[in-house]
Amino acid sequence: QVQLVESGGGLVQAGGSLRLSCEASGRTFSSYSMGWFRQGPGKEREFVAAITSNGGSAVYADSVKGRFTISRDNAKNTVYLQMDSLKPEDTAVYSCASTLRMAIRSQPRDYTYWGQGTQVTVSS
Repeated sequence: QVQLVESGGGLVQAGGSLRLSCEASGRTFSSYSMGWFRQGPGKEREFVAAITSNGGSAVYADSVKGRFTISRDNAKNTVYLQMDSLKPEDTAVYSCASTLRMAIRSQPRDYTYWGQGTQVTVSS
């Protein structure tokens, strides 16, 4: 059984920053790629960012490229999402997810384990 627990969400003004954390337990965290997804009000879940198992490569959605940074610390079994220059349209529930692969994946169907999510609200 794998558990993913997100933290770090909250309310921030436009232009501000937040750092989300996702701590994993239950299996070999460092073996698999991880991702962040979000679901805004009335919207479908969308890909935000993903990182390879060793942290050597990452990909981002066009909407967050240049503003968000994904990273991981395998010694702490934790993946992070640094969010800068936040916009009201970034408001969503952010969830981390784990694949069973080493390579990056951007589709929700490729992820096996999901956290409960953390709310991020950006005010204008």
